[in-house]
Amino acid sequence: MAQTTDNTVNAVERTFRVVRGLQELDGAGVTELSSHLGLPKSTVHNYLSTLEREEYVVKEGEQYRVGLRFLKHGAYARNRLNIFEIARPELDRLARETGELCNLLVEEHGMGTYLYRTRGDEAVRVKEHVGDRAPLHSTALGKAILAHLPERRVDEVIDQQGLSGTTDETITGRESLMGELEQIRDVGVAFDDEERLPGLRCVAAPVLSNGSRVLGAISVSGPSHRFEGDRFEEELPQRVLETANVIELNVTYS
Repeated sequence: MAQTTDNTVNAVERTFRVVRGLQELDGAGVTELSSHLGLPKSTVHNYLSTLEREEYVVKEGEQYRVGLRFLKHGAYARNRLNIFEIARPELDRLARETGELCNLLVEEHGMGTYLYRTRGDEAVRVKEHVGDRAPLHSTALGKAILAHLPERRVDEVIDQQGLSGTTDETITGRESLMGELEQIRDVGVAFDDEERLPGLRCVAAPVLSNGSRVLGAISVSGPSHRFEGDRFEEELPQRVLETANVIELNVTYS
C-alpha cells in the first residue's frame, strides 16, 4: 500500500476514511463506525455531520449511509474514458453470445478498477461490482494489462501493491509473474484459473491504442466446470480476442 507523504492533508484523508468505513459496514451509527475506524466518537460525529450537510451522507434514524451524490462523481469519472462507451455494446454482445459474465477493467494507481460488467443468461454472480478494485496480478484482466505496461511501470506496481495471494492459486512470486506476462504477450490472451475467486475461471485480452498503449482489458468469466477443455483454451480466447479487436478499431477510428 502506498505510504502517506508529509504533505498529506489529514482532514481530507480522514474524510475518506470515514466514507470508506461507512461503505465497508454498509451503513453504521457513530459508535460502530468509531470502533471500526479507531477514532473518537466526537470526531466521527463531526465528520458525519459535515458530510450529511454537504449531502454526501444520509442519516436514517441513528444510522448513516453513503449518499447518492457520490454517484455523479463516479459516473463522470467513468464517462470521461472513451473506452467505456465503445466497449459497452461489444461486451453486451459477447455476454449474450457466451451466456457468461463479461468485464471491462482499467488500471489506476496500480490497481484494477471494474469499469463495466454485463451478464449473459447463464452468468454467475460474483461479489465484485462496478467501481470495485482488484490487485492486477490476481486476475486475467489485470495480467493482460500488466503484460503491456512498460517493465519499469510493472516494477512500480509490484513495489507499491505487492503480490499478496487472494486464493491458493494466485501468483505471488515476481519471477513467476514475469514469466506469465511474457507468455501473455506471446499468445495475446491471459487466463485466470481460480486465482481471484475459488471455482471461477476467466479469459481476458488487452485493449490497445493505435500506439500500442494499453487502455484496459476485457474478459469473459464463468464457473470452472463450464470453462474447461477446448472451450476454455480455444473458443473463448478467440471470442475475447475478436471483441478486443473490434473495440480497438472503434477506439482508433471513431
